[in-house]
Amino acid sequence: MTLLCLIALMISVSVTATAQQPLSVDPAAEPLQQDSLARSIDEGALLERERRWIEAVRHYEQASREFPDSRHVYQRLVISRLHYDVNRRYADTSFVDAAHSMSVSQALDLYSEILANLDTHYVETVDWSRVLLHGTAALEIALTEERFVQDALPGKDPAVLHDFQQTIHRRIADRPSTNRFDLRATVAYVAEVARQDIGLNPATVVLEYVSGAISTLDPYTRLLSGDQLDDMFSNIEGNFVGLGIELETDENSLKILSVIPGGPAEEAGLKPGERIVRVEQAETHVADPEVAADLLRGPEHTYVSISLVDRQGERRDLRVQRRRVEVPCVENVHLVDPVARIGYLRLTNFQKTTTRDVERALWSLHRQGMRALVLDVRGNPGGLLSAAVEVADRFLSNGRIVTTRGRNSRENFDYVAHRPNTWDVPLAVLIDSDSASASEIFAGAISDSRRGILIGQRSYGKGSVQGIFRMQTAKFGLCLTTAKFYSPKGTAISQNGVMPDVKVDSPYIAARPNDQGQVTLDHEDLVLQQAVQKLSASNNLLSQRTP
Repeated sequence: MTLLCLIALMISVSVTATAQQPLSVDPAAEPLQQDSLARSIDEGALLERERRWIEAVRHYEQASREFPDSRHVYQRLVISRLHYDVNRRYADTSFVDAAHSMSVSQALDLYSEILANLDTHYVETVDWSRVLLHGTAALEIALTEERFVQDALPGKDPAVLHDFQQTIHRRIADRPSTNRFDLRATVAYVAEVARQDIGLNPATVVLEYVSGAISTLDPYTRLLSGDQLDDMFSNIEGNFVGLGIELETDENSLKILSVIPGGPAEEAGLKPGERIVRVEQAETHVADPEVAADLLRGPEHTYVSISLVDRQGERRDLRVQRRRVEVPCVENVHLVDPVARIGYLRLTNFQKTTTRDVERALWSLHRQGMRALVLDVRGNPGGLLSAAVEVADRFLSNGRIVTTRGRNSRENFDYVAHRPNTWDVPLAVLIDSDSASASEIFAGAISDSRRGILIGQRSYGKGSVQGIFRMQTAKFGLCLTTAKFYSPKGTAISQNGVMPDVKVDSPYIAARPNDQGQVTLDHEDLVLQQAVQKLSASNNLLSQRTP
């Protein structure tokens, strides 16, 4: 299964990677740049001291875009990410259950299977010593995190854990690390030493090496627990078990961006713009809001207890049933300008149903007399490569759509457009800094072919393809970067993004809540209005021609 982004269809987490190309710095400005770097490092250090790990990750990712040559920033980003990851893992019941139930031989077989996939499919040649280093760092950091210690080593003397943590690197310094077989042997050794010295379950040790090795390769490669693997394939299929809401995290709450019609959230009275401030026992102003978001998941037909704050600041408590929900990927389909007959649709992700749903929306607009189209992929994190290609093919009659290139030749493809079923309406595509991956394939193809006009902000710059691999040795998955993709003109999307033809900033997206929780109207969306003006002024608003 080939993905272009880890889709969080119902939980849109604003954690950006080191994707944007930094601006060049005038040599005369170097002292100012150094002062800015020092301030950034101090701010990050404060977040680390307060153990605000998700905020630290966001901070260092932003800093890495501004100071791409800073080794210190990179190191702090890796360390903060490892801290965040271990807390996230130990809030995941399927991961914890696996750590408790797996034997050390099963865990080592999983580690070997993971390493074999890296060796065969990862986009770059693997530095095995670096993989081992990061795995060891993950174990060291886990031993400093209360959530891990309470689960794996309850009641253990902190001084004993500290002594062991401080000696891990020294104990394996002379062990070979030239290939994946060396790594398995070393990890087996560390697991046994940890069992003897501090009574740590050897399988738990191995899983920390697995997680640390994967999570620091790049921002998009990661281990998937059993529940995460199920969620991933549910999202790809366009359905999942949940409440039927799309969320955005902020410092102290989970903001509801949209509510799926007919889902349990709508039936319970949840509305866009409201904020979830408690999930079960987790208050979002105390716990990481993303951890609280994870607690919304659960078995079908079970109930979850939540607290909401509405637009007026009133708090109420609810119990909402989790059910299987069909996830729409196309929303807000309507004529945004009935006089000029300009249609609008927003594409929220690329999944298996996307091509079908886009085609239905286009025919609906066609029946209303559509003569031009605004297609909005702002905030769209990506999804399936095949869906991105198929949607682009609906608007391009010929030429290249995207090229993928990987270390493994099986990842090398040239995707081209086909004339049948092409819509030739004048087109404007809306993009922003959160338009990523599959969205960038679509926008890049439209831009390079001069098929339409791009309006908004430079896109995210995620130019890599992920494959989803089911592990055979245990119920885990691997989301692995296998290739990079390039626009029709050969432009690398990674770090560059796609540039708009017309740059417009707008804080709000039509039909989405603003900062006050009120739904944004079409005329309040500055990017959309610019697109309408450009299309209205065009001399090419001809009648729709379709096959």
